[in-house]
Amino acid sequence: MLTFVQLRQHTETVIRGLEKKNIKQAEEKVQAILAADDQRKHFQKEADDLKAKINSLSKSVGQLMRQGETAEVEQLKTQILELKNLEKSLESDLKNATQHLNDLLLLLPNIPHHSVPAGTDADHNQVMRTAGHIPVLHALAKPHWELAKTYDIIDFELGVKLTGAGFPVYKGKGAILQRALITFFLQEAQLAGYTEIQPPILVNADSGFGTGQLPDKDGQMYFANADGYYLIPTAEVPITNIYRDVILQAAELPIKNCGYTPCFRREAGSYGKDVRGLNRLHQFDKVEIVQIAHPEKSYTILEDMVGHVSSLLDKLHLPYRILKLCGGDMSFASALTYDFEVYSAAQQRWLEVSSVSNFETFQTNRLKCRYKDQNGKTQLAHSLNGSALALPRIVAALLENNQTPEGITIPQILHALTGFKTIS
Repeated sequence: MLTFVQLRQHTETVIRGLEKKNIKQAEEKVQAILAADDQRKHFQKEADDLKAKINSLSKSVGQLMRQGETAEVEQLKTQILELKNLEKSLESDLKNATQHLNDLLLLLPNIPHHSVPAGTDADHNQVMRTAGHIPVLHALAKPHWELAKTYDIIDFELGVKLTGAGFPVYKGKGAILQRALITFFLQEAQLAGYTEIQPPILVNADSGFGTGQLPDKDGQMYFANADGYYLIPTAEVPITNIYRDVILQAAELPIKNCGYTPCFRREAGSYGKDVRGLNRLHQFDKVEIVQIAHPEKSYTILEDMVGHVSSLLDKLHLPYRILKLCGGDMSFASALTYDFEVYSAAQQRWLEVSSVSNFETFQTNRLKCRYKDQNGKTQLAHSLNGSALALPRIVAALLENNQTPEGITIPQILHALTGFKTIS
């Protein structure tokens, strides 16, 4: 959530930033929020002044009673009663004004970093770097959904039987490969200084609100009606919410956590060839890295996190590219996002496998995640996270890019974890 310091002191910057995110009527929305804040302040001042007057008259009642001024006491009591009725009305006005202000604030996304390119969709993202070599496959090469059936390692039809489309069943070496990748990603995160967290995979509404999924992504999250819990779309949600309503010391920053969880996304309206097989699922596995950082260091940390994800793809020998997302393709909460895409030689297309983002104070303002600076003043921290990595499209690219007429070769870095070198 944007802060009032941003809205009041940097109004023009906020408006231009919202426009870069293609928010319609950005100026009108910002001015409406400022007007709503003025209205809230007006009711707050009236309520405070009235409370002070009631307190003053109440003290006078005590003095007059000690002096035996009965008639004047009764007049003051009548006046105080009238003022208390007015106070209740003002409290109602203040509550409604505050709710209206919060409702307006929740509709505003984070503003993008100044380096974010303008644009409306993925066609306007900037390619920052390309790495690795795109393999040349043999003439009978297949996409991963056909390889999965050939080698009996992923069963999409069985997933439909058990649950529905988008819930595949991993079998045999497919399940082992999945587990090996999770272990590999967690081990690499540990070596990079991240503390592993095993969080719940259901969260309450406060957690969804804290990281910005609610109310923005309400319809895309699975909801357990009876208990009011949401299945997590990413481990970012529970891990970042560890620091909700927490005041840290500056010396504790940065805090580096990672975690493996299954993730759940409804992905309503997704269909067609671009979502076949593992390309888009309702349930998938992911290792997430999360940092709570000092504002002055968060963009250096963002680059470090990008370097960490790059190292994973380098070790898996997957060709990839890094994109800086344009304003129109960024998430609701992000200030700057780098996407990683691996190249699928069989599908002849790039597949997104990671997003690494700096949210600056947008999440921490919602979370009330703060730290005390060297002067003892409380400040909002910055939050960052990244997929390191999401498994489905990594598996798809590994199967497709490493296929040979004899079988599928497994990257050397995984041999000790899988216990096999090929799938055949």
